[in-house]
Amino acid sequence: MQIRGLVADTRPLRNPHFRRLWLANIITVVGAQLTVVAVPAQIYADTGSSAYVGLTGLFGLVPLVVFGLWGGALADVFDRRTMLVVTTVGLIGTSGLFWLQAMLGNHNVWLLLGLFSVQQAFFAVNQPTRSAVIPKLVSTELLPAANSLNMTVMQAGAIAGPLVAGALIPVLGFEWLYLIDTFTLLATLSAVVRLPALPVEGAMRGTPGLRSVIEGLTYLRGHPVLMMSFLVDIIAMVFGMPRALFPEIAHESFLGPEEGGLVFAALFAAIPAGAVLGGIFSGWVSRVSRQGLAVVVCILVWGAAMAGFGVAVALADQWRTTMLALAVAMLVVGGAADMASAAFRMSMLQASASDEVRGRLQGIFIVVVAGGPRIADVAHGASAVMVGTAAAAAGGGVLVVVLTVAAAIAVPSFVRYRVTRVA
Repeated sequence: MQIRGLVADTRPLRNPHFRRLWLANIITVVGAQLTVVAVPAQIYADTGSSAYVGLTGLFGLVPLVVFGLWGGALADVFDRRTMLVVTTVGLIGTSGLFWLQAMLGNHNVWLLLGLFSVQQAFFAVNQPTRSAVIPKLVSTELLPAANSLNMTVMQAGAIAGPLVAGALIPVLGFEWLYLIDTFTLLATLSAVVRLPALPVEGAMRGTPGLRSVIEGLTYLRGHPVLMMSFLVDIIAMVFGMPRALFPEIAHESFLGPEEGGLVFAALFAAIPAGAVLGGIFSGWVSRVSRQGLAVVVCILVWGAAMAGFGVAVALADQWRTTMLALAVAMLVVGGAADMASAAFRMSMLQASASDEVRGRLQGIFIVVVAGGPRIADVAHGASAVMVGTAAAAAGGGVLVVVLTVAAAIAVPSFVRYRVTRVA
């Protein structure tokens, strides 16, 4: 019984609709990661320029922000099952076009970037809709468990996908990776088609536009607990995500090869690996009622872990092997804490928001989750130039701790927030 209490809570899988979505996601997420790796790899193969590869960040972020916000508004008007079917078909179509352009020997980087933007737009509408559906499938007390199960699959895919893609590209070529992604998406299409009708309770009339997006943002002003859930995530990611420093740290501090190597791979895989471990041993999340306090504690652990990572990097010259192990361990701990924090924050959002704004708030969630690490890349890169990689990483972790404590003191209702349990 003690072991059962430690491992992931699988009770949400008793719902047949959630179970089908979750099982389909296991298949789909690996295929999606193949495309995530193949697109920049094809761009570099065609151009030989890292600058063109870097444009994937811009071409991916802009539609993610625009359609994430607007897609959330759409999910608050139209039947969410219909929205999932349409966007999943759109994702299948763009994956098919990726395959077609590769089969035809396309070398036009702008065509590839354009397809990538369209794909990200469909993804940006699909994700908030999918998240808004979960409270309709499982009870409030099982939301943390359901979100932990979903995030564990996503993080596992973030590890397995790049490894599989790296092995398959030299053997099969880009077109086969795109084709695999196209067929794996059929599993998700099958799952969403079998969902029941999911109309929005209290849905507004008309076609949503900028006004409906602004209404979603305005809704947060009257709900400080929800607003804090976004703020603390921004603090954690902007100040505490050191991934932009990994290439330099791997090469300069731990003497890995300049082009990458095992140390580089270990640093990049450590945070998602921690998230997967956190998901496997997430049985405790369903038993936590004070979710606001749990989020604060998780983010403090994340910040402390990133500070510890920076200290390990600073001491690398003296005990290189030991400090490398400590650095990876700190990233793993941080990844586990971030997974738990995200599960609680999404659960609070799904349970506290009324159904007519749930899609818009999930859209904001997607934008924050996607945008925070990209801002962190810029901030950490600039800081490292001035103070070095170790100080930038450690200092960022310390700032996360300080700012999170300050935010918790400023909004005590967030710390006091608890979910009502059904006896």
